[in-house]
Amino acid sequence: MANATKTFAQLPSQLTDLAQSFSKADYELSLVGGPVRDAFLGLTPHDFDLTTNALPHDVMGLVKPWADAVWDVGRDFGTIAARQGELVVEITTYRTEEYDPSSRKPTVNFGKTLEGDLSRRDFTVNAMAMRLPTMVLVDPFDGLQALAGGHLVTPVSPFQSFDDDPLRIMRAARFAAQLSMDVDYEVMQAMEELAPRLEIVSAERIRAELERLIISAEPRRGIELMVYTGVAEYVLPELAALRETVDEHGRHKDVYRHTLTVLDQAMDLETDADGPVPAPDFILRFAALMHDVGKPATRRFEGGGKVSFHHHEVVGAKMTRKRMNALKFDKKTTKAVTDLVAGHLRFHGYGEQSWTDAAVRRYVSDAGDQLERLHRLTRADCTTRNRRKAQFLSAAYDDLEARIAALREKEALEAIRPDLDGEQIMKLLGLKPSREVGQAYKYLLGLRMEEGPLGEKEASRRLLEWWEQRSAQ
Repeated sequence: MANATKTFAQLPSQLTDLAQSFSKADYELSLVGGPVRDAFLGLTPHDFDLTTNALPHDVMGLVKPWADAVWDVGRDFGTIAARQGELVVEITTYRTEEYDPSSRKPTVNFGKTLEGDLSRRDFTVNAMAMRLPTMVLVDPFDGLQALAGGHLVTPVSPFQSFDDDPLRIMRAARFAAQLSMDVDYEVMQAMEELAPRLEIVSAERIRAELERLIISAEPRRGIELMVYTGVAEYVLPELAALRETVDEHGRHKDVYRHTLTVLDQAMDLETDADGPVPAPDFILRFAALMHDVGKPATRRFEGGGKVSFHHHEVVGAKMTRKRMNALKFDKKTTKAVTDLVAGHLRFHGYGEQSWTDAAVRRYVSDAGDQLERLHRLTRADCTTRNRRKAQFLSAAYDDLEARIAALREKEALEAIRPDLDGEQIMKLLGLKPSREVGQAYKYLLGLRMEEGPLGEKEASRRLLEWWEQRSAQ
């Protein structure tokens, strides 16, 4: 309550002005959901979600004199957005909504009371409201008590709640991770029973919840809940399948538990805002989660009781790309994650045999702009309990990073290019833009990788020599 008192005292004055306009017109206006919950947690609200008994056209009439800009794109769902200065608010008419069993879109009906509106909210911690401008708390489902106790409970039966809006199943996992809360047993039962209903929810909405879960304070908590309840089989089936690699004979480690540990360790290696991988970093975390998903498909039992997972990184990268495409991730994020999954084993073997400078250059060049994340994923992937082995791997990677730093100081590793560009190649060989120019460029790039900078004169000599030999064949 002390947190809330301090936070609510700092609400923007424009919000009070808006509330007074609604009050003078005999309408109710309340701050609702996340902003109220966060205020009790001592967090300053950044999103101002408001609810009212005024219908959308009445809301429009009240906010237009107050706002610098108004948006009514959510009008069919009862939501009007408005901005005054830097303050943006969303005002939604009291409502009830439910999904048709075969539809992705909810049916919206406007309600009449604040308490009724709160009853349709996903969880009791989000079913609290602060009436404005009187600052009276409305908490009909004991959300404050649940928040204090760390319990995630639904205002009505979780079976009814999740059946009405299946996305709430994902939100349960997300809030467990975001708020470090325990999900009540009945909620878990409903998640398990109604998980198939997620198939009617759009991929974009599921992806949005998954992203927020992954960058939360405790993503492992949410992931374990998804796997335990079977929700992961509909969202990340590749992750759920990792449990199939549990080996009762102890011939290899539990890949599922290993993956969760890698996720934890990758998070520990994130940096502050000024570092190369500021926390929370979705790409690093999701790559850690997916890095071994190719193992179930590649597991082979070899002679002598050994188990192999040959090329699981290649298979895993393909599986990761397919899943991220299905969840409608953008191409840039998908490529970054899949490149990390594909490259997470590149380092292995470095300690057993010495890498040439060319091999180090290729490692950096192939990693591209994901090098800093690859450093962290590779280190996080070491979960062995063998202290000597762990120390050896850590020292080996220390050495690799030192060599990268030394070469970076000596050469422009991040922008490895041949000593001659395309224009110079064409002029030297008398070519027009063609396939041969690309082949010549590739030849020079190989030289650059193997031998480092040659200089324009030497590169020209070597290129002409290569071209003469090629032409003679």
